[in-house]
Amino acid sequence: MLIMPDTGLPVAVIGAGPIGLAAAAHLLERGIEPLVLERGPRAGAAVHAWGHVRLFSTWSELIDPAAEKLLAPTGWSRPEAGDYPTGAQWAQAYLQPLADALGERVRYGATVTGVARAGRDRVVDSGRDIQPFTLHLTLADGTEQRVTARAVIDASGTCTTPNPLGADGYPAIGERALAAAGRITYRVPDLNDPAERHRFARKHTAVVGTGASAFTALAGLADLAKDEEGTGTHAVWILRRGISGSTFGGGTADQLPARGALGLAAKAAVEQGHADAVTGFRTIGVERESDDRLVLIAEDGRRTEPVDHIIVLTGLRPDLTFLSEVRLGLDERLSAPTALAPLIDPNAHSCGTVYPHGVKELTHPEHDLFLTGMKSYGRAPTFLAMTGYEQVRSIAAHLAGDTEAAHRVELTLPESGVCGGSGLYDVPDPDRRAGASGCCTTTQPQLVRLGTAVPTASDDRTPSGGCCGS
Repeated sequence: MLIMPDTGLPVAVIGAGPIGLAAAAHLLERGIEPLVLERGPRAGAAVHAWGHVRLFSTWSELIDPAAEKLLAPTGWSRPEAGDYPTGAQWAQAYLQPLADALGERVRYGATVTGVARAGRDRVVDSGRDIQPFTLHLTLADGTEQRVTARAVIDASGTCTTPNPLGADGYPAIGERALAAAGRITYRVPDLNDPAERHRFARKHTAVVGTGASAFTALAGLADLAKDEEGTGTHAVWILRRGISGSTFGGGTADQLPARGALGLAAKAAVEQGHADAVTGFRTIGVERESDDRLVLIAEDGRRTEPVDHIIVLTGLRPDLTFLSEVRLGLDERLSAPTALAPLIDPNAHSCGTVYPHGVKELTHPEHDLFLTGMKSYGRAPTFLAMTGYEQVRSIAAHLAGDTEAAHRVELTLPESGVCGGSGLYDVPDPDRRAGASGCCTTTQPQLVRLGTAVPTASDDRTPSGGCCGS
């Protein structure tokens, strides 16, 4: 593995979110100067976008050790370890103070529009590995700049590039127009906001997707239905697969208790009758009816009952457009680094836990270019902030020439409580039987309304991973 010599150039870090700022802290700890490029006006701009959502990790799992060392001399007060912050609290109480501690090393309003080797497009071999990187920037006032760096750590995340409603990976017919009209959203609604609450009260809302964000939306809509009892407030949960043992996560077996409780809250929403689950439904279109309500259309011709709003929470994908002139080694399915992809591929296993990894799994053909954080997972789910902190610790050690530390694992991740298996992503495995592994069933399209038994969902800190699954 080639290591660029220390030329006095900084290491460029794309994104001033939790992983990007942690990368800067680890680089500084190693005596390497970082330059953090953030397109937003403040630290954690993407986190602020879902700031009303409570995370399913506690503060003890959301603070990077190197970052805490950097913050200590500033008089920063560490939040209570066992509390669950919202995204806004995470950004305000930790990310912004960390960015402030980094000072002028963080540049706001700097959008990276291209990354390349200086004077080399992706075709050219000659002298490539000894050239520094050139980053093309567009600043907030529209002016263009170039920045030169010895290495690049892309921690820009995936929150701004949600997957569409269409089951084939492209927008469904009618989706773009309805999204532009505000009838389709890709965010968990803030039902504590009076205007947002009024928008969804007394309405039928389709929630499309599975995972923490969908669970959060379902639980929130169920609470709204309870408060607005008798008004017709209701949710329709659209699943591409069937409901199985792992649909709601690990429950009480999850070592992140709040993550397990979130799944149970969604389960309770269905069991209490506040949401109907429509399974085996792969959307190809959405139409506006004459009464201005919306109907989703599946590839098999089925149509949902009319709804007023659609919340699409079908996952995220990385923006690779500004990396077109560097050489990436990406898995053909997930758009994740090829060595990492087998560990996180939901086609291969359904486990919610991935063992910690670092520079070895994150290396690309373009030396000293790394995708980290949520972006390193490509289209795969279940990313944890702790995973990203371990990634950038390892990368910083590598860039400092400390091979032993770079390859050492310094993290133990909590088990998700979801069992292993194979072939479980979006396609049923007819060779498995319900209960055989707790995660697999045969899918048959159906409308499901579970019984009236109501388990306890969660305490008043109903947590979530928001957009960024932490």
